[in-house]
Amino acid sequence: MANRSEEAEHDTVLRRSNQGGILDLVLKRPIRWLRMLVEELHWSFFFGVIIVYGVNQGLGKGLSKVSTQYYFKDEQRIQPSEAQVYVGLIQVPWIIKPVWGLLTDVVPVLGYRRRPYFIFAGVLSMVSMMVLSLHRNLQLGLALSCLVAGSAGVAIADVTIDACVTQLSISHPTLAADMQSLCGMSSSIGSLVGFSLSGVLVHLFGSKGVYGLLGLTAGLIVVVGLLLKESPSRSPGRKHMNEKFIDAGSAIWKTFQYGEVWRPCLFMLLSAAVSLHIHEGMFYWYTDSKDGPSFSKEAVGTIMSFGAIGSLVGILLYQNFLKNFPFRNVVFWALSLSVLSGFLDLILVLRINLKLGVPDYFFIVVDEFVSHMMSRIKWLPLLVLSSKLCPAGMEGTFFALLMSIEHVGHLLSSWGGGVLLHALKVTRTQFDNLWLVIVIRSLLRVVPIGLVFLIPNVDPSATILPADMLMNRRSEDVVETEKIEMTGLLSNEA
Repeated sequence: MANRSEEAEHDTVLRRSNQGGILDLVLKRPIRWLRMLVEELHWSFFFGVIIVYGVNQGLGKGLSKVSTQYYFKDEQRIQPSEAQVYVGLIQVPWIIKPVWGLLTDVVPVLGYRRRPYFIFAGVLSMVSMMVLSLHRNLQLGLALSCLVAGSAGVAIADVTIDACVTQLSISHPTLAADMQSLCGMSSSIGSLVGFSLSGVLVHLFGSKGVYGLLGLTAGLIVVVGLLLKESPSRSPGRKHMNEKFIDAGSAIWKTFQYGEVWRPCLFMLLSAAVSLHIHEGMFYWYTDSKDGPSFSKEAVGTIMSFGAIGSLVGILLYQNFLKNFPFRNVVFWALSLSVLSGFLDLILVLRINLKLGVPDYFFIVVDEFVSHMMSRIKWLPLLVLSSKLCPAGMEGTFFALLMSIEHVGHLLSSWGGGVLLHALKVTRTQFDNLWLVIVIRSLLRVVPIGLVFLIPNVDPSATILPADMLMNRRSEDVVETEKIEMTGLLSNEA
């Protein structure tokens, strides 16, 4: 009896220990991590990331993606191959991110380098979204112009906050992975909320009504610009500004001469370009095909919210278990698993899941979850690597340049997917060859696995650039390490 009592007591202690371990992993550890970031990097940086990544990009992405899909399908009534091309066109402002980055680094407005660009980005997005929301029977060309302008506003705000992230990655190299995880987590949580609400909001207010809500979220970027406490710097003359542009170009060219820089850039471009996007073809099949699931707007939004959950899980996995592994190893295994996950779409379109007794909704939810989780795990080490390739004094410009290279790859993949959908005659009503499109897309995902040798085989705490390129070489009108603080209006008055 005594032995049984001791065993029962031991089991109780073990269960409590396991429960405590789960609670520590799910709740206590993330709170300690967030508190550490606030203390090490200042709460103002934390707040800026939440607004830009969480609200403007995360929530905005969740709302805009579903509303734009239904806007193209129901309002403009275009084919899936055309919609795939136009979705790529909307991302063009992200390709020219180096221009925005160069302006924020080199060209102050009224003596300020950050505040005016936040304000301009917010106003641009607000105006374009309101035009889409309030204008009736807007022509396709004007509608695309508004969507591109709204995307440009988001891109400018992204570049401005990215400059802060990369600068802190240089001054706090051991926290580089943590900062990227914070950015990714904010974006994923915002996307989860946005996707969860998107279907219901599109059903209640229509796609144009959702654009009006996006105009309101863009206004928060204006608030960031108004609350940003930034010490004015002396505005350089035209001659001095020209010299700074020349110096910037020289620094960029010198950095790209290092093999540790141009090789991973080539990998990001090629790996993104060959991973064809066929999202619009799958979306039309989800909603319009007679043989498909015929999902409602609410169901589509819910399905995409599980993709955001998968992305968040990918971030947590990377942050807790993978962030200290070499970049090359993490990317290799993530690419390998993404090849296998790509064939889940094939099982769905061929209706094999129904033959196995698996409902469409459950299968698609699993597909979205897995694909987004693997995509995030693959992308996070590349983000951390990119933040370590930026020379001091040109953080915003160079990081934007690296990200624009990746966006060029995504543009090519989106247009390539549109061409493939058109070539195999996948239309609003014809989906006979959609399975072949999926097979080609999935096989092309094998190509980047053979290119992982381009990624440095170093761990995230290592320094990649030479020491002389990590020293701040800005002239006297710029503080060596610019401290950006968010303060309340009352604090400013005080």
